[in-house]
Amino acid sequence: MGTFLVTGGTGVLGRVVVERLREGGHEVRVLSRRAGAGTHVGDLESGAGVVEAAAGVDAIAHAASNSRRFGNTDVAQTDTVIRAAAETGVGNLVYISIVGIDRIPFRYYRNKLACEQRIAESDVPHTILRATQFHELIASALLITGRLPITPLPLDFRFQPVAAAEVAVRAAELAVGSPLGFAPDFGGPQVLTLRELIDIWRQVHPHPRAVPMPLPGRIAKSFRAGFNTCPDHAEGTLSWSDYARTATVDPYAAKK
Repeated sequence: MGTFLVTGGTGVLGRVVVERLREGGHEVRVLSRRAGAGTHVGDLESGAGVVEAAAGVDAIAHAASNSRRFGNTDVAQTDTVIRAAAETGVGNLVYISIVGIDRIPFRYYRNKLACEQRIAESDVPHTILRATQFHELIASALLITGRLPITPLPLDFRFQPVAAAEVAVRAAELAVGSPLGFAPDFGGPQVLTLRELIDIWRQVHPHPRAVPMPLPGRIAKSFRAGFNTCPDHAEGTLSWSDYARTATVDPYAAKK
């Protein structure tokens, strides 16, 4: 059995990575800035405590990410993880990324792509796993927009939603295995437009009428073209319809 460090181990994705590794009999360290939230206290921005948490581990699953803060927080945090992995001789750094970030000029995606590049250019053995949008992320957005009397949305955007838990299981498998560089993409079972996603959601949950909101620009064009999907890698099994029937609360709000 091995020893693993998980960053973002209390999040929607990371906590399932932790559970899966522990179910496999492995020792798992969970890095958190707050004492008591994980097993090890560490700050990915300042670097405090990260090397100590990584000492002696076989692999790191880097699931920490922050789309809500400006700047290059993700890049700075990833640099910290890379330095800790290099200093402690970690055998595999697994990074969970997003399908299409090299084709969609969205600011958050550019930061994720920069993280990938830093990892790929380092001397640290690594595995980069790109996944499509999580069911949980889309549900969170719909729960928020559902509070409005009417919802203007880009209904022709395409998505291939996947269960975060299924991505987490794959990430845990990759952490236990040998470094692959880039792993095959991981997408959900169906590619659907946002209109189709909302129509399915409304069969179970109240949601106001959505009206088309035409958006110009390269980012919108990329989502309409489905650059964020990978239909040739429809590895997930939980459909959006099945997920919608079980979703009761905002998973991201519940985490807070």
